[in-house]
Amino acid sequence: MLYQTARAWIDAPQKRVLLFAMSGLGKTHTSNLLRDTGEWFHYSIDYRIGTRYMGEFIVDNATAQAMKVPFLRDLLMSDSIYIGSNISFDNLAPVSTYLGKPGDPAKGGLPMAEYQRRQEQFRRAELDALRDTPYFIDRAQTLYGYPHFVCDTGGSICEWVDPEDPNDPTLKLLSDSCLMVWIEGSDGHTADLVRRFDKAPKPMSYDPRFLTSCWREYLKENNVEEDDVDPDEFIRWTYARALAHRQPRYAAMAANWGVTVPASDMAQVRDQHDFTAVIAKALEVRRQGA
Repeated sequence: MLYQTARAWIDAPQKRVLLFAMSGLGKTHTSNLLRDTGEWFHYSIDYRIGTRYMGEFIVDNATAQAMKVPFLRDLLMSDSIYIGSNISFDNLAPVSTYLGKPGDPAKGGLPMAEYQRRQEQFRRAELDALRDTPYFIDRAQTLYGYPHFVCDTGGSICEWVDPEDPNDPTLKLLSDSCLMVWIEGSDGHTADLVRRFDKAPKPMSYDPRFLTSCWREYLKENNVEEDDVDPDEFIRWTYARALAHRQPRYAAMAANWGVTVPASDMAQVRDQHDFTAVIAKALEVRRQGA
């Protein structure tokens, strides 16, 4: 790790961290807080995915929908209008809308084959965005003069890496560049995340084997065909399973590649001094447990 002790972290003139956790546990909130100090560069993986690696997919999909409307088709064909994605740090809806949900087309669902194709596009995009981290660390310092750096990852980072492999190329690259910090939720947080997701289900990205297993189980359990699946019901059904699926992966990433900060501790962070103290505490806990 970049910082072996709490003192090394506190004294470091350049602090570099990567936050990972399920969505909803404070990664982006903490990153925004640090960015607002004017001393931290905030690198959002999801924003990078949506602007650099999936921007054309998103715009082409929106254009395809617009082309179905004769009035809009005529304007597009004459270059009178164009379709654009207004993605921002606070509005990543274009990415999740493109990913979509599998199931009944009448309810906005995608055929499973198309859904899997978009999942694979996202997997490649997320890995590419993660591998861009060292580039943005250098860019943040040399171009903008930021002394500190925070990488705000997506919840699906754990789907594409093997935390038990000491030679995992993605984790090795990231841990060589940043201190990897898991924001660990409690059982109470998990229950709250499930309730929030149930009210407003949104697309997610999954390990292909996990997705295939869930899909087959859902069809069998509910005795339905692919085109009869309610898209929202399927991703609600899958969400709790995804939490249980990801938890041990996050834990292994923290144990083998970084440190753990309880979500309750991170929620108390109000400024960069609090953040420095929380990370120092996590490093000390790791040292004592070694």
